[in-house]
Amino acid sequence: MAPTESKKRLALAIIDFLGASVKDGTLTADDAESIEIAQSCIADTFKVDPSDEAAVKDALGGQSLASIYSVYEKLRKKPSGESAGSSSQESQKPQAGAPTPESDKLKSEGNAAMARKDYNAAIDSYTKALAIASANPIYLSNRAAAYSASGQHEKAAEDAELATTVDPKYSKAWSRLGLARFDMADYKGAKEAYEKGIEAEGNGGSDAMKRGLETTKRKIEEASRGTEPPADAVDEAPGASRGAGGGMPDLSSLASMLGGGAGGQGGGGMPDLSSIMNNPMFASMAQNLMSNPDMMNNLMSNPRLRQMAENFGQGGGMPDMSQLMNDPNLADM
Repeated sequence: MAPTESKKRLALAIIDFLGASVKDGTLTADDAESIEIAQSCIADTFKVDPSDEAAVKDALGGQSLASIYSVYEKLRKKPSGESAGSSSQESQKPQAGAPTPESDKLKSEGNAAMARKDYNAAIDSYTKALAIASANPIYLSNRAAAYSASGQHEKAAEDAELATTVDPKYSKAWSRLGLARFDMADYKGAKEAYEKGIEAEGNGGSDAMKRGLETTKRKIEEASRGTEPPADAVDEAPGASRGAGGGMPDLSSLASMLGGGAGGQGGGGMPDLSSIMNNPMFASMAQNLMSNPDMMNNLMSNPRLRQMAENFGQGGGMPDMSQLMNDPNLADM
């Protein structure tokens, strides 16, 4: 007997679930080959084409097999409140999501509690309403809003996700799912929720939904830029520091680099010039000097530097660099 259309849709949903389980990390990369074989076998057996995006979308209805099953799991655990009876009695039971006068009254009480910011009372009222109509997307969405307002973001996301599974066209549930995921720092998940909310609203979406989407996109961009520190946040050499304006390195560190004090060659003798010029800190200082004429003029007008240049030109040798670099006049400049 050939598989029915319903079973073909289920086969496509299973294939999609297996592929998503590899992509989201539920299964390891080592399992990928086995999953591909399983997907191929299911597709061949049920005569379906997983590459047919329209068919997969039709099979899932904009959801995923995992989210659809999560609804089933939650609903099957809800007590019916009635003992088993005749088929006529069963047919008289309200549907899982159908509101009753009592459940709507509880919802109104929850709304009133939300208005006065009594979020715990609101959660309690919505929970009682859901005990009557366990799959009502409005009650679930409202309780998600109360959970978000009270800082219980994971519970908010769970309720909102369940509401969107029950009714994918209920845009408020998508908005509340986006907010909950955003507050959990799941920005990609929030972006997906807002996009689906805009799709559910139609006509390009509401301003509120679009603002949520734009805010989430900015967060994603910030996170991607934050993977590499900005250039001006990284010191290029040991001992370098962010001085004022011109970016001069710490002078005492520069003195040590130039060989001042006991570690120098004799009484503050000059180390190898090629080593100095290849030092990134010294190169950075030289670049700053060349790009800042005022700083260069100040250096050239400093009497200690003029004296050093005269002595060096007359064969007098370099002065003690540690004393030079620790000179208060030079440090202030």
